Amino acid sequence: MKKAMIAMSGGVDSSVAAYFMREQGFDCIGVTMKLFRNEDIDLPREHSCCSLDDVEDARDVARTLGIPHYVFNFSSRFREDVIDRFISAYESGRTPNPCIDCNRYLKFDKLFLRAKELSCETVATGHYARIEFNKAANRYYLKKAIDSNKDQSYFLYTMTQEQLAMAAFPLGGMTKPEVRAIADANGFVNARKHDSQDICFVQNGSYADFIESYTGKTYPPGDFIDPSGKVLGKHQGIIRYTIGQRRGLGIALGKPAYVSAVDPIQNTVTLSTDKSLYARSLTAHQLNFIAVENIYSPMRVKAKLRYRHKEQWAEILQTGEDEITVNFEEPQRAATSGQAVVFYDGELVIGGGTID
Repeated sequence: MKKAMIAMSGGVDSSVAAYFMREQGFDCIGVTMKLFRNEDIDLPREHSCCSLDDVEDARDVARTLGIPHYVFNFSSRFREDVIDRFISAYESGRTPNPCIDCNRYLKFDKLFLRAKELSCETVATGHYARIEFNKAANRYYLKKAIDSNKDQSYFLYTMTQEQLAMAAFPLGGMTKPEVRAIADANGFVNARKHDSQDICFVQNGSYADFIESYTGKTYPPGDFIDPSGKVLGKHQGIIRYTIGQRRGLGIALGKPAYVSAVDPIQNTVTLSTDKSLYARSLTAHQLNFIAVENIYSPMRVKAKLRYRHKEQWAEILQTGEDEITVNFEEPQRAATSGQAVVFYDGELVIGGGTID
């Protein structure tokens, strides 16, 4: 019997993923990654996918399914590869995506290594995406989920061929209501549990307050400037601003103003018009391709700049071993340094990279 490790966060999605793996005849073990202690970052249960209560929910579901459950302490790795990267990005005037980093360094790296140590052939998660093996290309493909509202392929573009060969996404062909119905039918304690927020370690959505609390630092005020360098007023620390931001600036100019640049060296935040945020091209690095080895010939794709961004037609071309140029057919708003750009061919994920 094949052995499978199920990453169980305590939420309904990973619980139903465990149910399907057991139904498919796998010898299953449930595993919850302990990424931090709530008291370390003053975080109540409802804002976390990794709290003590979530561990108990995962354990309860495992008990219902009749599978063993373990907790792995990955807090040190999570601090280094997710929280520290998150803070460093904002300090550098960039906007990070910690969910992608968590997938890259924790779920599909550290957890996969632990699975191999325990002789597990498969690691299943509750992600909404699909994996297929294409014999002609001799490659594993990553595809969008059937439920477009829940599709999480954007967050998974960093997966390697080895990881895709070992991974299982049982929910890729389901809708969220169907998943909850299965949880209800099986009496799972978390059948009606709310989905976790995007950034599990940030309380109340105030990432700047979290950074100051976590680091013990105070980020000094500086100048708001216009594109010519004229001082417009004072900002409250560069970590509080991201490209395209309009709300919460704390300055009245008599007309709409948007953040168009953040300079950590000069400690300035540039404000300009919404029109100035549009551009046709960008470059990206930290590349990972799934459907192809490389893109040294122009390829027409649809590109997504943010998770909720509508895909747009673009031509992409690799201009170095770890650099790609993206030229959009129509100007795009607020391409933001530090965020991911992900490329699609219909349902197929071509790959992606980090926007420069």
